[in-house]
Amino acid sequence: MQQSALSTVTLTELDQLANRASTVISRLRDRLYAPGSEKQLDLRFNVRRAAEMVGRSDKLIRDAEADGRLPMPDKDAETGRRTGYSLAEVNRMREVFGTLPHRAPDESALVLAIQNFKGGVGKSTMVCHFAQHLALKGYRVCVIDCDSQASTTSMFGLNPDVDVDEDEDTLYPFFRHGGPPTLHYALHATYWPGIALIPANLGLYDAEYEFAARMARDQTFVLDRLREGLASIRDQFDVIIMDPPPALGMLSLSVLRAADALIIPAPPNNIDFGSTAHFLKMMGATLNELARHGGTRDYAFVKILATKMNDQKSAHQAIKRMMDAVFPLDMLKAVLKDSAEIDNAAANLSTVYETTGPATRTETHKRCRAYLDAVCTEIEDLIRMTWPSHHPQLRKEGKL
Repeated sequence: MQQSALSTVTLTELDQLANRASTVISRLRDRLYAPGSEKQLDLRFNVRRAAEMVGRSDKLIRDAEADGRLPMPDKDAETGRRTGYSLAEVNRMREVFGTLPHRAPDESALVLAIQNFKGGVGKSTMVCHFAQHLALKGYRVCVIDCDSQASTTSMFGLNPDVDVDEDEDTLYPFFRHGGPPTLHYALHATYWPGIALIPANLGLYDAEYEFAARMARDQTFVLDRLREGLASIRDQFDVIIMDPPPALGMLSLSVLRAADALIIPAPPNNIDFGSTAHFLKMMGATLNELARHGGTRDYAFVKILATKMNDQKSAHQAIKRMMDAVFPLDMLKAVLKDSAEIDNAAANLSTVYETTGPATRTETHKRCRAYLDAVCTEIEDLIRMTWPSHHPQLRKEGKL
């Protein structure tokens, strides 16, 4: 028998490869998570922009500052000009003027899952941008990272390997036998006013084994444990957004059972759209099987979002037309187009919504921001439609 011209790769050499990869990761994290640094939100809004966000005139804001209902704004020591308002200060204005968009107390927070069993479709990108869009509007938001890869956790400024303990900070303790009765222990404030985070790290993958061990003993517990946990914190938020793992596992099934609504990101290329079609088929079969054990779950809405769309590619255009024809009532009208702005921001563990400075004045940035705003606003309106208290305003806006 002839021998291969290649030498075999031993376990020792694989270990060396893994160690070299760890060195690269450590260098990247040293750059992105500098010692002693803490991620901050540097967004500032001038009085005109603040007035637009609050829904009142800039004169009313100045009047409220003059009569003491609002604090006087910070000013530059040299020029005497206003330095701009932070998001927290804008929310304070909304509170004074009664324009916070919160749901009514007797209405329930909506639990939204951005779900697809395939990776690389823009799931975590959409979770982070949509959460921040809602925060800019003044909503109270909880983001739950259910993916052990922890991309969303990293985007919100936590180093999964250093700042997150799987035995104290993630969903994992909640799924263990005798775990905490509520999810309050895992809620972390973020540098974004209005956004709380339940983080993840690689240790969360152990929850899959915990689920498997408990499944034989108590199927109902496994299927509905996450939903029960969300019920314990729903009163604190308007929207809870879940970022599930890109795989058909017990965590993903728990997310499907716990969600009130689904957004399914699907890039318009043959491979990703084919995977999404399989996902929809598997999801239907899985939910029917789960219903036999734990009861039927209905959704307020299920929408497919075309992501990473490139108008310059004829194949993308053809598949997008097919998606619109096959799912005429299920597609979001807005499209998240492929943009270097999103990639460039993600390289620094950031988003388009928190970009500041000259970069925000480029036409490329403005176009990308417009795509994101359109997608996020359409999903926001679907959520508002589930709250009767928002119906009169939706009618005024011509959206209901």
